[in-house]
Amino acid sequence: MTIKSIGVLGAGTMGSGIAQVFAQQGFQVQLVDNQPSHLQQAVLKIQRSLDQGSLSAAQRTQAIHNIHTAPQMDRFVDCDLVIEAVSEEEPTKIALFQSLDRICPDSTILASNTSAISLTRMAAATNRSDRFMGMHFMNPVAQMDLVELIRALQTSDATYQALHELVQRIQKTPVTVKDYPGFVSNRILMPMINEAVYTLYEGVASSTDIDAVMKLGMNHPMGPLELADFIGLDTCLVIMNVLHDGFRDSKYRPCPLLQQMVDAGYYGKKSGRGFYSYS
Repeated sequence: MTIKSIGVLGAGTMGSGIAQVFAQQGFQVQLVDNQPSHLQQAVLKIQRSLDQGSLSAAQRTQAIHNIHTAPQMDRFVDCDLVIEAVSEEEPTKIALFQSLDRICPDSTILASNTSAISLTRMAAATNRSDRFMGMHFMNPVAQMDLVELIRALQTSDATYQALHELVQRIQKTPVTVKDYPGFVSNRILMPMINEAVYTLYEGVASSTDIDAVMKLGMNHPMGPLELADFIGLDTCLVIMNVLHDGFRDSKYRPCPLLQQMVDAGYYGKKSGRGFYSYS
């Protein structure tokens, strides 16, 4: 399978980052979001990210020209690969993939950037389950080398090989994992974040001190509570619920404080308030 044109569904933080890394490697990218304001913000975000990188002015200009925005999914009709990067809600993702299944040619590969949701279930909702797979990029996409490649039970060897080679073409490192809740990255990361929230909830230490222990004592670049704010507390809660439901193990029970903060609308950096305040 030769992949030349890329579709990205969702122009949020992850979608815009995914669009950027493909565009700066010369791929034509169709970036689709049903909110025109999201598309405008995404292009500005991509431009700022490119300006902070090492590309020449001509390369930055070409990368922007490689990105084509639209609010309608019919722009994906000529794409060899469409990557979904919308919110972590399984019914929403499945509905979108069913629409993509009708719009895209049979040869198009569908992929999800999900952080934790079963690829096997999503693949089963389409008529191309052998051409369906997970591509979990890390945030910020332009700076992080890893892409978790998650094979659904139905994923064909040809699809896996095509995406494995594609990740290398965009100068990322593919790591293959099985379709288990949270995969590898979030199965390990999110319980650590959740335990940090419990530590705060139980009054063991303040947010800044909890983060200082992990940064100064474990050499982590960010503390777990700072990282949770960066990821989004709503996303952290969704992933913890996926882990809790998937493994049916109490060790994955979300901390009540995490639930309360999401209920209050304190999502972290994107809402202006989480474990820290952001102006």
